[in-house]
Amino acid sequence: MSDRISVVVPYRGRGVNLRIALAALADQRDPGEVEVILGVLDDDEMDGIHREFRDRLDLVIVRGSGPWRVAAARNLALRQASGRTVVLMDADMALPPGCLRDLREAHDGTACLVGQMVDYDNNTGDVSSVDVRPYEHHRKILEDLQETGPGDLDPRMRTPHVIPWSFAWTALIALPRAAAVDFDEHFAGYGVEDLEWAYRVARVGTPIVMGERFFGLHLPHVRDVAANRRTEGPNYRYFLRTWPDHDVELACAFGDFEANELATDFREVIGGREFVVAREGRRLTVGADVTRKADETLPLVGLALPYDDHSLDGVTIGEEITRLPARYRDKVLAEARRVTRP
Repeated sequence: MSDRISVVVPYRGRGVNLRIALAALADQRDPGEVEVILGVLDDDEMDGIHREFRDRLDLVIVRGSGPWRVAAARNLALRQASGRTVVLMDADMALPPGCLRDLREAHDGTACLVGQMVDYDNNTGDVSSVDVRPYEHHRKILEDLQETGPGDLDPRMRTPHVIPWSFAWTALIALPRAAAVDFDEHFAGYGVEDLEWAYRVARVGTPIVMGERFFGLHLPHVRDVAANRRTEGPNYRYFLRTWPDHDVELACAFGDFEANELATDFREVIGGREFVVAREGRRLTVGADVTRKADETLPLVGLALPYDDHSLDGVTIGEEITRLPARYRDKVLAEARRVTRP
């Protein structure tokens, strides 16, 4: 395995953003080798993009087929990465000119380093149109930020990291190639595939830390929040089904950022008590007696449940649940209503 850095980018239909991202990569002041690998499931623009950048970048394009899944596109590129360090980057991120040079000097070769995302609003509103600016506009912003440092422009820098994997958004991440496991391709549409990936990275002992000076500029693009939410919910439930534990259900119930803020309080609330949800046929008991027989038992409080909407005939709430603080009890009750047939 070489000392080069492999930059892995999944791509579909954002040519304007990708051209800016590639221009920023071509501008890197890095003394070592860098390869850029695009995982592409929609290649309408790839021939033109390749012609534009082939003389400026060591650019590899890996094409696949089938419906768009960002996890599949990432895996296509990741499996071709030959560098000792992998940078996972979305097509809507532009890096400052000294980014990869600084990364090579600072990265200790063991941690999963999460890059700050400047100008990212955490998916809080729709974007119906974008004022496209040339690369030179973004480059000036990046050069200024590199001079001063990004500080805490990313809100993840302003709070303790209790659940580090909940902050590992794969818009910009660097880690050793040996620690870069494949993404789970069962996730469809927007969201959560990166959290589940980071959960597995953390489980094998790779530290996940925020980079103080490892950052990129998030480029604007069209966004439909309601459409994103429609796939995010089922994706969270798939995550919980795969890894049923309290930190995961907290993220499923409140969101990744909020889960990190609530984790210490939630752990104190549940203490050493064993909470279980138990399913018998199409009926569920939340806060069940762990000695009771059931078709399925999961070690969850019930803040989030891995069942589809209105898929059960009824939910019984145990007494332990009624004594929880309101913010958690209300989540359990809301989930019980969601999964119960009207």
